[in-house]
Amino acid sequence: MGLLERLEQHQTVDRDEGVSAVVNAELDAINEAHSRLKELVRIRTIEALNTEKDTSESMVREKLDEVLQLEAASVPRVERNKIADELFNDIMGYGPLEYLLNDPAVTEIMINGHKQVFIERGGKLFEAEVNFRDQEHLLNIIDRIVSTIGRHVDEASPMVDARLKDGSRVNVIIPPLALNGPTMTIRKFSKTPFTADNLINFGSVSPKMVSFLAGAVKGRMNIIVSGGTGSGKTTLLNVLSGFIPSNERIVTVEDAAEIQLSQPHVVTLEARPANTEGRGEVSIRDLVKNCLRMRPDRIIVGEVRSGEALDMLQAMNTGHDGSLTTTHANSPRDTIARIETMVMMSGMELPLAAIRAQIASAVDIIVQQARMRDGSRRITNITEITGMEGDTVSMQDIFIYDTDGTLDANGKFVGKFKPTGIRPECLKAMKQNGVAIRDDWFQE
Repeated sequence: MGLLERLEQHQTVDRDEGVSAVVNAELDAINEAHSRLKELVRIRTIEALNTEKDTSESMVREKLDEVLQLEAASVPRVERNKIADELFNDIMGYGPLEYLLNDPAVTEIMINGHKQVFIERGGKLFEAEVNFRDQEHLLNIIDRIVSTIGRHVDEASPMVDARLKDGSRVNVIIPPLALNGPTMTIRKFSKTPFTADNLINFGSVSPKMVSFLAGAVKGRMNIIVSGGTGSGKTTLLNVLSGFIPSNERIVTVEDAAEIQLSQPHVVTLEARPANTEGRGEVSIRDLVKNCLRMRPDRIIVGEVRSGEALDMLQAMNTGHDGSLTTTHANSPRDTIARIETMVMMSGMELPLAAIRAQIASAVDIIVQQARMRDGSRRITNITEITGMEGDTVSMQDIFIYDTDGTLDANGKFVGKFKPTGIRPECLKAMKQNGVAIRDDWFQE
């Protein structure tokens, strides 16, 4: 290329960059003007509402429309309606989060300071095109969320677990512990609970596995749902709980109430953290002990993570058959080791052999849930605990998910759910509880 041609090329690039800079400057000016207009309307609306005794949703809408008509008469109606919706959510709801909370495809929202929001959709992470005005704006939204259930967060108490009205789980941690600014994670739950058919359609489980698990729940087997963070344990626990007959008294124990049951006789207990003076704490273990005095037919513990594991095992061993719970572990064998560790955390100096004997006697089935690398969630093992062999808890797989790690055209793992062909020893107990056993459950 000659000198003249290279000069012309540079001039073209410089001209394109100049045009781009002008366009970007104009866009920045438009965005700045839009932000100033929204802030002006927000301030004027709040001032107008301060003079009113009625601050219902309809009144807020009315004042927003009045202020927009006055301050933004030249703005097209479609844009005014959009501004009104955003400001209404800011004043009455959860601000920029409302759009994400109402999107059924979004399963998790992760806020890393006021400028950065990530979401999980279809098992994958994406950066959301929303943010907060400033750190104070985010803190106001956080306070609005946690105050609805009587919690608070400040520098003296910078961490809190809460929930939204629909049961979605919320974790908050703020400065000085969070160096990026106020950080909030919201694990969303469907407004309509997932059913077994939903899990089958998602490819999370096979129809035969669902039939067997339904029989195990109705047959009063003690079941532990195990899996990693975000693997879908609570969703599966909800589905399994739905198989409990409607004529039984169910007591649920949770850190934050998430289990959604349709049976008519349900008592829900929720743990309480200590107040600012370090008093008033009611732990999961306290609630598990108390619920034994409440004449439950079934005990469902949202998650065991500490000494309450011992109380749960004792409940399973003393007539409370058909109990359900979840725990964090990466395999059925790891689940046994984790329960052993949690029992030791109870402060009772029990020999390891005695703990393992308790586990083997109390737990019938472990259902292992996993979140795969392709974003899907699947039951990878349904495993029966069969007793003790020496000092080891013996177990056998009833169903497994078999995959060689290959991906299909959609980037999903190619695999299938398979019965191992083993007939579980718990079938006799299930029959005695009136469950009809089908041989084809255990055949490919």
